[in-house]
Amino acid sequence: MGRLGVLLLNLGGPEQLSDVRPFLFNLFSDPEIIRIPITAFQKPLAWLISTSRAKKSRANYQKIGGGSPLRRITEAQARALEQQLIAQGEDAKVYIGMRYWYPFTEDALARIKKDGIEQLVILPLYPQFSISTSGSSFRLIEKIWKENPELQPPEYTVVSDWYKETGYLQAMTELISTEIDKCPNPDRAHVFFSAHGVPVSYIQEAGDPYQSEIEDCTKLIMQTLGRKNEHSLAYQSKVGPVEWLQPYTEDAIVQLAEQGVEELVVVPISFVSEHIETLEEIDIEYREIAEEAGIHVFNRVPALDMNPVFIQTLVDLVLRAAAAPSLDLDRVTKMKKKIKMYPQEKWEMGLTTAAEVWNGRLAMLGFIGVIVEIFTGRGPLHLFGIL
Repeated sequence: MGRLGVLLLNLGGPEQLSDVRPFLFNLFSDPEIIRIPITAFQKPLAWLISTSRAKKSRANYQKIGGGSPLRRITEAQARALEQQLIAQGEDAKVYIGMRYWYPFTEDALARIKKDGIEQLVILPLYPQFSISTSGSSFRLIEKIWKENPELQPPEYTVVSDWYKETGYLQAMTELISTEIDKCPNPDRAHVFFSAHGVPVSYIQEAGDPYQSEIEDCTKLIMQTLGRKNEHSLAYQSKVGPVEWLQPYTEDAIVQLAEQGVEELVVVPISFVSEHIETLEEIDIEYREIAEEAGIHVFNRVPALDMNPVFIQTLVDLVLRAAAAPSLDLDRVTKMKKKIKMYPQEKWEMGLTTAAEVWNGRLAMLGFIGVIVEIFTGRGPLHLFGIL
């Protein structure tokens, strides 16, 4: 085996408030996020949306310290993984490929080529597979390699999902147990799993295995936990008018309060790093809902971040994949689906990333309206003196 490379995949996020507008521009410049019939309108539309949404989005990131910690945490995970691989005798280098902010996947693939990587393990930092997260990143890599075949290493393999890994389950249960034991009545604490949601159509029409993998993951964690606490699963981050996986987290919290639950241990099951969905949506929005509903204890289980058991799990995944390559991108991106589908990257609530997607679609209609007004001289903008 030649020099080993590992490509960690994640979404990315604005690191400081000044990054928010260009981050949003990158997001909405992607035709997989907003598809419009006239390609020439893509970037002007992205500029319009990012400019109009920047102020509110910056306010949202301000609540969590002025930016997303995702890059910092992911880079720390990459360094720890690389050090462990080298300590075990591997000539290894770990790279990070983000979708909409630095370091971009395109740049990571160029560095992989420059460094002479002979074998590459592609490892998404999503424990469960979804066509909207891992699948989307895989499609991007396929596109890049198709356009520039020289960037593809001689050998590669893909890790599609890894929620069944013993180390992952162990790390999760240790964190959950710690939060349970902090409760005044540990035996009565309700373990509440909150996963990021996807539209029901992804499951029913596109064959996305995400829901079944989340449910299976929840079951495995509770079995590994070995405690008799009641537990439940809900889905956060619903946006837009379509039906999403239910129950919704905000509704489920109220229902638990009505059933007499007073102590809640909240588990962000879809995430391995702290970011806006944990720090703002769960810690601020859902905590407020719980307190208003009468839940007195709201203990949120931290994301795995630099948990040593979790890092070792990544090491084990890489070494096993490198020793026995079994999956390529074509098999992974197609075997999970019944039809061709290009969903959004990640679904979030409020002023977060996926909400921007839906806001963007509405803004697209507004953009078309503005164009009509410019050419006709009629419409509400002229009526109110804006144009």
